[in-house]
This record gives sequence, structure tokens and C-alpha cells, in this order.
Amino acid sequence: MDYKNLAESAVKAKQNALPTYSNFYVGAAVLTENNKIYTGCNIESSSYSLTICAERTAVFKAISEGERNFKAIAVSGDTEDFISPCGACRQVISDLCGEIDIVLINSSGDYIVKKTSELLPFAFGDKDLE
Repeated sequence: MDYKNLAESAVKAKQNALPTYSNFYVGAAVLTENNKIYTGCNIESSSYSLTICAERTAVFKAISEGERNFKAIAVSGDTEDFISPCGACRQVISDLCGEIDIVLINSSGDYIVKKTSELLPFAFGDKDLE
């Protein structure tokens, strides 16, 4: 699948990041089943545990607008290598988006696509709470 538009949305979302302490800009864009894109960026707080990643911002924004079905999420940073979601974001993507495509974008705008289960094998989920 061609994720050029989704990748561009994630790159653009990075401009709104507020990485006051880390100076590490990240943008994300989540694609719903009905082809709507929601973007997010990382926002930092002086109390680091209250910081939120771009991926969770985008997913939570989509869910707060009533979306429940997703196709893909793209993540963009300013790194030469392909940026990947942190562990907390991988868990949120697994729990709330399911087995979707995760588009990893490098600073050149190139991207690769992985599945949720490739980034979080043996994920903890609903079935583990029964």
C-alpha cells in the first residue's frame, strides 16, 4: 500500500511538537478505516512522566472523535534511521488499533512498513485479563 500522504502528514505534524527538554521532534498520523487522517506530535512537561508521545496523541485524538477502526499509523522523527514507537506507544497501538501497518519514517522522508505484531511480539492484551 502507498502511504506517501500518511507519511507526509506525520512529517508535517512534527512541526507542532513541543519537545522543550529533549529537543527530539516527533510527528505521527493515524489512518482510519474510512480514510480519515488524525495527526499528533510529542508534547513534553517538566514532570517527564506527564509527557505524551506523538503516536498516542494521534490515536487518542482519533478515538476522542469517535473513531474505532484503523488501517495504519505513521511515525516521523529527525533521525537517519527509521524511527520506531516506544514501548508504551506500541502497547497503545496494539490495544486500541490492533494489527495495523506501522509506517516508520526517517529524516530523508523514506519509509518502511511493519505490522504491530512485528514491533510488539507476544503482546499483552484483552485475552490476558480474562
